[in-house]
Amino acid sequence: MADTDRTSDPSSKSKTPSLEPASQHSSISASRRVNADSRSSRRLRSQYPRSSPEKHVEYILVASFDIDRGPVMEHQYPVAITGDENMLAELMLPDQAHARNQDWTIFFLHKDTSKEEEEESQQESDEDDGDGLDDGLDDGLDDDLDDESTDSEPEGGEGPPLIHVLNLVNTKHDKSVKRGAIVKAMAICTRHPFLHIYKPLLLLALEEYFKSPVPETLAMLYHAVNAMDLSLMPKLSILERNLLLASDNRDLFVEKFEQMIQMRLGSKRGEIVADAHNDGSPTKMAGISRAGTKAHIESGSHSIYSVPRDTHEFETKVMYKGIPIPIKVPTAVMPETVGDFSLIKLIQNFSEAHTKSPQPFALHPHLTTNGTSTHPIIVLVNGLLTQKRVIFLGHNMPSGEVAEAVLAACALASGGILRGFTRHAFPYTDLTKIDDLLNVPGFIAGVTNPTFENHPEWWDILCDLPSGRIKISSKIDPSPATEGLSCFQQQNPTLATIASGTLNNNQDLTGDAVFMTDILRSIAARHGERVIRAKWRDWVLKFTRIAAQLEESVYGASALYIGSEDHEMTLPGASGHGYVWADDAAKLKELAGNVTRIEGWRNTRSYYSYIQDLAQIYTVRPLKGLDLAHMHDRLRLQRLSPTQSRDIYLTFSRYVHSYDEICLLLNVAPESHAGLFYVALGLFHKDREVRVKTAELLERIAEHEAGQHWWRGLSRFERLAFERLRREVDAEMRVKLGKDGLGVGSEKRSS
Repeated sequence: MADTDRTSDPSSKSKTPSLEPASQHSSISASRRVNADSRSSRRLRSQYPRSSPEKHVEYILVASFDIDRGPVMEHQYPVAITGDENMLAELMLPDQAHARNQDWTIFFLHKDTSKEEEEESQQESDEDDGDGLDDGLDDGLDDDLDDESTDSEPEGGEGPPLIHVLNLVNTKHDKSVKRGAIVKAMAICTRHPFLHIYKPLLLLALEEYFKSPVPETLAMLYHAVNAMDLSLMPKLSILERNLLLASDNRDLFVEKFEQMIQMRLGSKRGEIVADAHNDGSPTKMAGISRAGTKAHIESGSHSIYSVPRDTHEFETKVMYKGIPIPIKVPTAVMPETVGDFSLIKLIQNFSEAHTKSPQPFALHPHLTTNGTSTHPIIVLVNGLLTQKRVIFLGHNMPSGEVAEAVLAACALASGGILRGFTRHAFPYTDLTKIDDLLNVPGFIAGVTNPTFENHPEWWDILCDLPSGRIKISSKIDPSPATEGLSCFQQQNPTLATIASGTLNNNQDLTGDAVFMTDILRSIAARHGERVIRAKWRDWVLKFTRIAAQLEESVYGASALYIGSEDHEMTLPGASGHGYVWADDAAKLKELAGNVTRIEGWRNTRSYYSYIQDLAQIYTVRPLKGLDLAHMHDRLRLQRLSPTQSRDIYLTFSRYVHSYDEICLLLNVAPESHAGLFYVALGLFHKDREVRVKTAELLERIAEHEAGQHWWRGLSRFERLAFERLRREVDAEMRVKLGKDGLGVGSEKRSS
């Protein structure tokens, strides 16, 4: 490897290599200038630009219950939605809706793109291509997956985005009508997965419709929601979205919101506003304040624009009948995350009964990976991963609560990483649609009719919400023998019986029992929904990485590992890829505990969609020849020799320079997992070059838009070591400059 600070990686479109020699005399001070690479070179864009023809809401529907005809569709705006009107009306008026004053439901429509929509989409694509010609200086990542809105992720070839339907049912008691009540439902149909933001507007609009049941009432709501301005919400890259969702920091990427406002103010004055990232942090401008701050409140109407108090949510308003309705839209939305569900509520519901009175499960290799005492939530997730038919039964419960449980289960198994769950989910359905339901392989459905429990041939897993119990069907198909399981058993005869999954094994080979204990402890400590979602994301990511290692062990290669190691980039001690174990014995035990559910997953929709997504992400990922997660995990989990750790630290230092490269490193070192602790341990390495290079890397991270928050999370002990090292290098540099006849004042520091 060339002895330079940075060797060019032809596959990563990296920035210009530094010419500074990587010797023990290299100086932190020499690089202590504003790092041009610490800011994204990607042009900042809006997620929902004003010029976009896409509407927030596509249809408004109203249905009512007619005593003679049953559920009927009353109005559809702006035009009639294609499909079966009677079926739609039935979905909008769930069983026992008249028994409650109010109920919410959610369901999905698989609407094909019309010819007109296809032409419109093609026209937009052509316009985007034309825009790309003007951005020749971008580093190529502009034309990646992020060209789509964050709620229009690639669907793994499964078809156009779903239409999400949020439905409100109201019952007005009136003795002057038959059966003494009027039951009406109003629904909003949108491609956005954050449909819960429209709840306050639906409440107002349905109340208005009871007073004025005319199409103009629907039109008023339709135009109000589509006038909602989200144009100041910045578009984040995949790496940035991952960082935001895994962090509790309310200020993460606040600079992007400020830049969006600056660009808007500049365009109003007819100025061409350069991206603020070129010259450090954005300059404060008149008319910008932080929402919720004293300055914002005191400024009243004088503050034209405000930066969100929490960057996880974009704050806007919808004007309905002259009243501003405050709306908070999630800045980052991951795949399979629909609506406002609670993982905590789902986990608690099925954990409490199990904790008080555990009931053993019948063994099934795909489901009971910890034997008969497998935690119910793990049984549920295993069932979703292996594409089993799952029913959530909520007898005498509001259909909205059942739908929330279905959506939470989809997000649980997805972790924001895997796809294919919501597309085959039915948050609420009823007995009349059982034939259609049974035609869908691996469905996830919410029902309120107890008849389903008496038909185990209809489902593989039944989740009874009132009792908090999960049941495995007595009619479930046995797991088929697979080549992968057979090969693993032949390679590891001592683990063959355990790996089969047919004998009760209460050892926690998978680590799931420890994981669930940690989850329940976090919930008890009130760590919040965001923390629990991040932990489940880590669990799903770990599962996919272990699956890749199993495929490599058994088949010699994995479809889940795209690309190859670039041996020219890595030093000998930093080579390798994939999941890391402390030793080979731990690796074989964990593979044995996971092999049956991995083999069950390998023939599912989510597996094949994940392979397609990995291929797409690979095309835009920086540092294709390096597995930063593997190297970081080795620092975290293994006992390394000084030479091995030296090679890892120097590889980090040589290749992690640009904005996206630092984002990639931060993704493998999240704040919830000790952040930069293991990277910063390089400050104490016995090799001086490693200490200096680690300090330079940390300095680059500290200048990074997101990395500055990771830097602040370092312990005082590590920061003192950094400062001490910086002083030593500064002193050496002054001595060297003095010997060369240069004045000490000639060195200008701009950090």
